[in-house]
Amino acid sequence: MIPAIILFAVTYVLMLAFSKYRPFFALGSGLIFVIFGLLPLNQVLSEIDFNVLLMIAGTMGLIALFIESKMPALLADLVMERVPNVQMAAVSLALFAGIISAFVDNVATVLMIAPVALEICKKLKTNPVPFIIAIAVSSNLQGAATLVGDTTAIMLGSALDLNFMEFFFYQGKPSMFFAVELGAALSALILAFLFRKEKTPIPKTGERTKVTDPVPTVLLCLLLVLLIAVSFAPDSWHLPAEINGIICCALMVVGIAIHFAQKRTLTAITEPLKQIDFETLGLLLGLFLMIGGLDHTGVIGKLAELLAKLGGGNVFLLYTVIVWASVLISAFIDNIPYVATMIPVIGGLALQLGATTGVDATLIATPLYFGLLSGATLGGNMTPIGASANITGIGILRRQGYEVKNSDFFKIGIPFTIAAIVPAYIYLWLVFGV
Repeated sequence: MIPAIILFAVTYVLMLAFSKYRPFFALGSGLIFVIFGLLPLNQVLSEIDFNVLLMIAGTMGLIALFIESKMPALLADLVMERVPNVQMAAVSLALFAGIISAFVDNVATVLMIAPVALEICKKLKTNPVPFIIAIAVSSNLQGAATLVGDTTAIMLGSALDLNFMEFFFYQGKPSMFFAVELGAALSALILAFLFRKEKTPIPKTGERTKVTDPVPTVLLCLLLVLLIAVSFAPDSWHLPAEINGIICCALMVVGIAIHFAQKRTLTAITEPLKQIDFETLGLLLGLFLMIGGLDHTGVIGKLAELLAKLGGGNVFLLYTVIVWASVLISAFIDNIPYVATMIPVIGGLALQLGATTGVDATLIATPLYFGLLSGATLGGNMTPIGASANITGIGILRRQGYEVKNSDFFKIGIPFTIAAIVPAYIYLWLVFGV
């Protein structure tokens, strides 16, 4: 266990210190985990989230066609017609990304909204780095708002046997959705404050970009509809775990095939494929292997046990520890294995506390589960490598020639996270605390 912790810590320090080489550090560390048996070879494939990798690859190829069609430029024109200045353009795009992310995977949301933000920044000759970071962190926030917004939300819904509407009202009380939206409202004000100097008026030229090919837009809309649809699919359908990724890659193939039929050149196939960011995919692959190693060596399980001990027998103290420790832990550890480990721990703690206090264990477990979801979902916004959406956004910027410094991310991610989690933390205890 100790070697795994040391290797993980050293790797993260190196990734934060040398941002240009993050994929190489992550992949190298992941291989070391496998070579030295910290992650058994027969468990490697099960630890890799192929759904995320396929989704990123497929959507990036489709987005390349989307950009070539000039639709993002037209959408940028439409946004610029309706907002007074750069500040409101940034906040509006972040809020829009959040709305979509409540129903669609965070990574897919970033990939779809980022091209519009880049076009706006290009037209206004302003730095796109804070725009893309704001979109990424806003997408992460809203993933906890509904049952279908994020993998962790789906896991929690299964643990509590929640249906879609119970994320809005549970036990007759306003539920998780409203806690997230309180955080979203305050974090939007934080974004407005962070962009307060961006008061440059947006010129109203009245000119709009002409779209050259409607097919990529149709395919992206179809992608959005299909991702939402499969998120509601019942378990009895037995869809593969990689269904989102399969959909994204299939639509990319369809888009490239139509593009080739239109252009009749080899570049019609190769150019979209070149836009797939293999560095981002490599970074995520390395992280999956490292997190898998931490899980296998018992590090994540020990963290869960430690949190339980820190909370003692006081439900409010336990709730507080779970929320804020989840924020910190998820800034460095993928929230999916962490949440998967914590769910049974919380269930056991609730039963123990229920037996000693005479309070219904379900009433005790509810604020703890919701606190876990809110803390673990938002914690990824604390660091540039704390969530897949952040990694994807930074990868998009890197391919555009922009290097994102840690300070660039921290000055948006940290205040945004605090602004989002504090109201949710207070709200959930006031509504569901025992």
